[in-house]
Amino acid sequence: MADRHPLFKPLILVGGLIFGFGLGFSHMARPEVVLNFLQFEDFGLLFVMFGAAIVSGIAFAVMPGIRDTAPLTGDRYERRLKPFDRNVVVGGAIFGVGWGLSGICPGAAYASLGVGNVTILWALAGMFVGAYLQGYWRSRSQTRDTAPTGAD
Repeated sequence: MADRHPLFKPLILVGGLIFGFGLGFSHMARPEVVLNFLQFEDFGLLFVMFGAAIVSGIAFAVMPGIRDTAPLTGDRYERRLKPFDRNVVVGGAIFGVGWGLSGICPGAAYASLGVGNVTILWALAGMFVGAYLQGYWRSRSQTRDTAPTGAD
């Protein structure tokens, strides 16, 4: 972390501001827009997601040919494959239910605050409590898995 470029944090802030402004400007930070998408009534969010996927795909395809390492972090460009297991399915299902109930995903929730949706604080509180409980559960299960059995 100490070898990162000095502009790393300011550029992360600027990127977040641009992302938040874009979500607010496109009305994607409004839960009713997201819920209309999830009910197949408005497909604007689909175009936003496709646009983001296209830009990201191009960047991931082109950048390794231009540079060996990321300009701000110095990390090498490489594929990091994660296993598709039960945790991915359960986590995705919980995320989807939360997204459907609140009408907002974590990134857009902060932008939703910026457009004056104060009631989204309930969804943010739920996200933080859920993340804390998951971390607590995982740390307890890892401690239990690594504890000596005493059966030697």
